[in-house]
Formats: sequence, structure tokens, C-alpha cells
Amino acid sequence: MQQTLIYEICGWIASIGMVLGYLPQAVKTIRTRNTEGIALPTFLMMGIGAFCFMLQGILHKPDILWSLFVTNLITTTCSCIVFGIKVYNDYIKK
Repeated sequence: MQQTLIYEICGWIASIGMVLGYLPQAVKTIRTRNTEGIALPTFLMMGIGAFCFMLQGILHKPDILWSLFVTNLITTTCSCIVFGIKVYNDYIKK
């Protein structure tokens, strides 16, 4: 019981830290539409990685790993939005 509680607390602390570390950059990019300093391959791979971690969290048996799922759902969503803005700025807008 004690070990499970510590495991859950660590998972949620890590999740909050990841979101708080990632979200400001995503929000800034969404607001300003400025993607000059963003490398397209990096954001693509981060999005794919977050999506796979999201799947791992939801498909984990016997219990869903909610901290892993929620964190990577947020990260995947933000990555997709920033990736779309980057592609628009670099390829469509030109």
C-alpha cells in the first residue's frame, strides 16, 4: 500500500512538472505564431513520443496509468498544434 502511494505521488509530481515545463513554450507559440526557433523534426519526434507514452498509459494493464496518460495527452495536443503552426509558417504561408 505505502509503495503504491509513493509511486502514484511521484507519477503525478513528474506529470505536473512536465506539463508546467512544456506548456509555457506551447502557449507562447500558439499566441505569437512565431516558430522561427523551433526545429520541425524535434517537435515531430516529441509529438510522436508523447503520443506513444499516452497509449502506454491508457493500455497499461491491469490499471490505467492516469498520470502518464493525462500528461502526454496534454503534451501531444500541444505538440500537434505547434507542429501545425510550424508547417503552416514554413511551407504554406511562403
